Amino acid sequence: MPGFTKNPKIPAILVLEDGRTFRGRAYGAVGETFGEAVFSTGMTGYQETLTDPSYHRQVVVMTAPHVGNTGVNDEDPESKRIWVAGYVVRDPARAPSNWRSRRTLDEELAAQGVVGISAIDTRALTRHLRERGAMRVGIFSGEAIADDAALLAKVRAVPQMKGADLSGEVATTERYVVPAIGTKRFTVAAVDLGIKGMTPHRMAERGIEVHVLPANATVEDVYAVNPDGVFFSNGPGDPATADHPVSVMRAVLERGTPLFGICFGNQILGRALGFGTYKLKYGHRGINQPVQDRTTGKVEVTAHNHGFAVDAPLDGPSDTPYGRVEVSHVCLNDNVVEGLQLLDRPAFSVQYHPEAAAGPHDAAYLFDRFVSLMEGQRA
Repeated sequence: MPGFTKNPKIPAILVLEDGRTFRGRAYGAVGETFGEAVFSTGMTGYQETLTDPSYHRQVVVMTAPHVGNTGVNDEDPESKRIWVAGYVVRDPARAPSNWRSRRTLDEELAAQGVVGISAIDTRALTRHLRERGAMRVGIFSGEAIADDAALLAKVRAVPQMKGADLSGEVATTERYVVPAIGTKRFTVAAVDLGIKGMTPHRMAERGIEVHVLPANATVEDVYAVNPDGVFFSNGPGDPATADHPVSVMRAVLERGTPLFGICFGNQILGRALGFGTYKLKYGHRGINQPVQDRTTGKVEVTAHNHGFAVDAPLDGPSDTPYGRVEVSHVCLNDNVVEGLQLLDRPAFSVQYHPEAAAGPHDAAYLFDRFVSLMEGQRA
């Protein structure tokens, strides 16, 4: 029957670096793959998750048990390819059912060479990662399967995410422009560290012409577009390795240009201000994370994908070389810093995704806050 998974009987095995294994069936491409095992709590938006460059070198475990029921379309990808290193689901949809669907999720994974596994207890795997923390993992199927000891040795030979410098591997290599929708009001230089396609679109909706620049863009490249504001995007890897973006951001802060950063951009702002960063035990991933905007008291449901965080004090403003800064947003699950705001310069950042494809849209106002900073600077 059309739409059924192509590999219903090919065995597969998932091996974690601590030696725990899960046996199931191949899903997507057949072979082997490696990465960091993380879990996403979103019940929808799997296509946006797969194509988010921030998931580079990560094997994503879906906590929702039933995945693939709306198939794959050509409108929702956040980039030109799938970036996850591997995909783990419990019950793949037997056939997609959506008017926009063009092919099955299984077919898309196979076509792009993404090795996955299905028919395992993803709840048990998620609980294991919550208790032990995100860790290296391998998925093996078909002829790639060998004895457990040999597979475990392969997994333990994989580089860890801590210390990984990855933004240059996912960012654009050439500058491109996303034109403003309607009347152009502002120009923004966006440093691409793994940007999602919806992000410049959200700015374009507000009359912003967005010049997307490579991750290795210099200060001169940024100001060559005569920007009204500068944006630093999300992206993969350890922010402790991002010395070049940090130096560029410090130059932007020196000039007092309105600045906005999300996710990786938040971590870079933290470093630029003199704060440290650290790796979370298992991170925040999904589209149902509660965050409080401490500037308004409002609680938002937000979209996250980060395994690192900024180490900044929560109990009041801190002095930095660029003036005072305060923690503007905090996660209500674990008190992780989710946003920074400078009090003496026009700059702020959040640790999550206000562009939020495929939702929620509680945090969309942050793009309006960026516009307000540029309006204020122009005035």
